[in-house]
Amino acid sequence: MKLLLDATCGGLRASLRLCGHDTAYALDRGIEDDDRLRVLARREDRTLVTRDRELAARTERSVLLTAREVDDQLRELAEAGIPLDVADDPAFCGRCNGSLDAMAETDSTPAYAPDPADQRVWRCVDCGQCFWKGSHWRAMRDRLAAVPREGG
Repeated sequence: MKLLLDATCGGLRASLRLCGHDTAYALDRGIEDDDRLRVLARREDRTLVTRDRELAARTERSVLLTAREVDDQLRELAEAGIPLDVADDPAFCGRCNGSLDAMAETDSTPAYAPDPADQRVWRCVDCGQCFWKGSHWRAMRDRLAAVPREGG
């Protein structure tokens, strides 16, 4: 799913990207103006996620959130039908939303990342950040698994 988070929903970025959603964040694009957000959402075929009632009402595809806390916002997204299942293989960088490529076992990684010969590692093609299924990934997966789902 392609999403656009306005300035009030930036705390959702990493979680949504971990779930395989192509998630743009307005402030990463230098956009705060409502009309520019609406144009960007339409041009990139994205669903706008916002806490701004007026903006949501004026935007064709939008999800209005009322909660301030990220866990509550995740619950609202799940209730709105946004899938929150962690992807087996991450596709989007949690930092910049760039595409991730799996690293070869022979590739070298920065000091903070494990050796790809020992564990699968992905690298962002845009910012170079490395990702792997370590403690942070497990914590995010557990956080998302705890979000109540419709019918659950």
